[in-house]
Amino acid sequence: MSSTTEKIENEVAVSTLVGDFKQLTKVGLSMSVVFSSVAGYLLAVDAISMTTLSLLAVGGFFMVGASNTFNQIIERDTDMLMKRTMNRPLPTGRMSVHLAMTIAVVFTVLGIGILYSINPKSALFGAISIFLYTSVYTPLKSVTPLSVFVGAFPGAIPFMLGWVAATGQFGIEAGFLFLIQFFWQFPHFWAIGWLQDEEYKKAGFNMLPMGKKDTNTIKQIILYTVIMILVSLAPVLKLTGDFYIYPLTAVLILILGGYMLFFAIKMLKDFSNVMARKLMLASVLYITMIQVVYVVDKFLH
Repeated sequence: MSSTTEKIENEVAVSTLVGDFKQLTKVGLSMSVVFSSVAGYLLAVDAISMTTLSLLAVGGFFMVGASNTFNQIIERDTDMLMKRTMNRPLPTGRMSVHLAMTIAVVFTVLGIGILYSINPKSALFGAISIFLYTSVYTPLKSVTPLSVFVGAFPGAIPFMLGWVAATGQFGIEAGFLFLIQFFWQFPHFWAIGWLQDEEYKKAGFNMLPMGKKDTNTIKQIILYTVIMILVSLAPVLKLTGDFYIYPLTAVLILILGGYMLFFAIKMLKDFSNVMARKLMLASVLYITMIQVVYVVDKFLH
């Protein structure tokens, strides 16, 4: 009986450790970043190298996992104050800061090392991403709403990173992939900031551009959504180097962008969290689908 109990306890301990590891590195978010990087890679290549693609996916995962772990180490005290984060492994004490720091450092070294094996520029952008997210964005969250602007830089690197991994170059094509994901982040994160406003304020964070849930904040969301749509459509004009799309693809992107813009405009009259959640979900759909649409379009050329 005691051996059965011990076995169950061991299984529970392993399950908890795995769950804590997934929470610490934000596996879901990390996989979405890998998806972006892979899409950027596929847009750039004529012949797919499974070796490069695998290295990009694994290196990208380590890179984001490291950023998220450093972030949770820095914010472990403020995480205790918010319902959304109070059950994370560090605030609860289920994991030591020493172990988390070890994971973060190992992930950083592995991530940058693997990306370097693809080409030096990929490693450079990976390192810049970790540095900006950890050392600039995270500390600024408690100081100014401009932290979202700073955080948009590391957040926009993954899509572009795939192109750089494929070509070894940062040109106009990679620049536009960067801009698409850069401008997308403002409506996306402000929708999250709207949803979590009360919780964020408990921890001393102010993530909304005007500091509060008001019409001016929504106008900012609408403005950046429109810019995002225009930048996403730019490749149809064939002014973006080797990265261009068919007119029909541009129509699909316009429909996807219009769907997201619809909820942003609705928020002018409906300040509810329900509408902010719809905008947030529409933004996730947008960034996922345009990457798929771009790749399908590329392989139709």
